[in-house]
Amino acid sequence: MQLVECRMLVVLAQELNMRKAAERLFVSQPALSQRLQTIERAWDTQIFIRSQKGLSLTPAGEKIVQFAKEVVEKEDQVKEDLHHLDTEVYGTLKLAVASIIGQHWLPAVLKKYMDKYPHAKISLVTGWSSEMLRYIYEDEVHIGIIRGNPEWKGVKEHLFTDPLYLVDTEIEDASEVPNNDRPFIQFKSDSTYYQEILDWWHREFHTTPKRTIVVDQIETCKQMALNGLGFAILPSIAVKDAQHLHRIPLLKENKEPITRDTWLVGYESAFKLKQVRAFMEIVKEYIKEQQEKKLS
Repeated sequence: MQLVECRMLVVLAQELNMRKAAERLFVSQPALSQRLQTIERAWDTQIFIRSQKGLSLTPAGEKIVQFAKEVVEKEDQVKEDLHHLDTEVYGTLKLAVASIIGQHWLPAVLKKYMDKYPHAKISLVTGWSSEMLRYIYEDEVHIGIIRGNPEWKGVKEHLFTDPLYLVDTEIEDASEVPNNDRPFIQFKSDSTYYQEILDWWHREFHTTPKRTIVVDQIETCKQMALNGLGFAILPSIAVKDAQHLHRIPLLKENKEPITRDTWLVGYESAFKLKQVRAFMEIVKEYIKEQQEKKLS
């Protein structure tokens, strides 16, 4: 079966409609129907069942279409590999990024990357750091940007560290918390982050929060704190532009700030790809620029 026929079967299986498939393939509907009949004769089996409602795959057709998909994907991979031989950066950069980084840090980095390498593509998934690490372990992405300090034996680059703050529109000092009825607004997070906060809380107050509001995302937590609905504990990256919030640093027993690290991780093989190396250069440039801004 030729590559063009494989692509044709993939499109037919996606659309399950002869007219729509013909439009996507830029061929006439009779020509597409005739080509499909030729393929079915070559396989000596029916691939699609035709009806007034459209097309549906036969059991044999499912296996043939799966084979066609694998051929098409392999062709795309070979094309991408050939692009790596050129001087220009092509290919898809696949990223798995902790949500807070995706919201507050990554957009500026990706803007620089896309401006410099307009032919490159981005595939991005965001979520809890524990979930993003799974994408890396299963080799579904090239790079993971993870919060905390993940155990990783491949490439592991430290990006930055940011302190944690108790933030509120009213409370200005941690000593005010025990005698205050304002609720603690907490966002769902992975266990390591939550444990750090619990340890600090018990060390400072020897009790649990009187009232707690649990939200699903850090941005929801921040907006509720900004609107005076209670206090929250957030990393500095999330509140750098929140001018109306009091920031009370969380401190360890030795009075050093409690911080949250951000790491970039990936398998060594991924860093041989041109689009991945290019992204790393942009990341390093951006971090250097941010450090210089702080010093100026």
